[in-house]
Amino acid sequence: MVIIKNSRQIDGIRKSSHLAAIVLNRTASLIRPGITTQDLNNAADFFIRQHGATPAPLGYNGYPKSICTSVNDVVCHGIPSSKVILKNGDIINIDITTVLDGYYGDTSATFPVGQPSESARQLIDRTQAALALAVSRVGPGVTVNDCIGKTIATFIGRFGYSVVRDLGGHGVGIKFHEDPFIFHFDTDKNNTILKAGMTFTIEPMINASSDCRVVIDSSDGWTVRTADGSLSAQFEHTVLVTRSGCEVLTKL
Repeated sequence: MVIIKNSRQIDGIRKSSHLAAIVLNRTASLIRPGITTQDLNNAADFFIRQHGATPAPLGYNGYPKSICTSVNDVVCHGIPSSKVILKNGDIINIDITTVLDGYYGDTSATFPVGQPSESARQLIDRTQAALALAVSRVGPGVTVNDCIGKTIATFIGRFGYSVVRDLGGHGVGIKFHEDPFIFHFDTDKNNTILKAGMTFTIEPMINASSDCRVVIDSSDGWTVRTADGSLSAQFEHTVLVTRSGCEVLTKL
């Protein structure tokens, strides 16, 4: 059931989303060759709690850390570790979800480590552009598929990339995960009609090959990787549908 938020709820979600964006920005500023993903986790956890909030992922269905750090072929849900040391040329997605005064804000972005290859840089830029294009088409009265699924699939398909199909965006704000589920590819399952007061994430996961398949690491039950070992990038915003369009709540 899709939750249409009232003005009080929207204000709370907006504040939590703004904090998530700040934490993402501050954590990303620490990225460099030689730092571990555990270091990034510790910093993000400190930033979140410093502002009177808590990290939503910690303990969620048994997830052991405060953020997700997904490196290179990891699509999402990478678990921070002192054993994962970032190297020059890597790419990393950092996913932050904050809970502030009971409200959730969810955002992520993919960043280069040092000097990545041109192909890695293009993947990052094009994935970010796909998100921006979808956001620009969100508004009341249109279906999720028309503004998000078709938009992202059409844009990304020009480059020989693929959109991950097994994972997607979701309603957010009152709960960590709410309806509707947001597919980022063209499908009639994306038939929800957007209404003012809806809040949800758009978070396309784009693989740098034509293979959209993913596998879950059996060693931890969380880490999602590309099936063919190709790079994957993701960008995510929490958005609010307004009467005239949408507001990006996780944009600084």
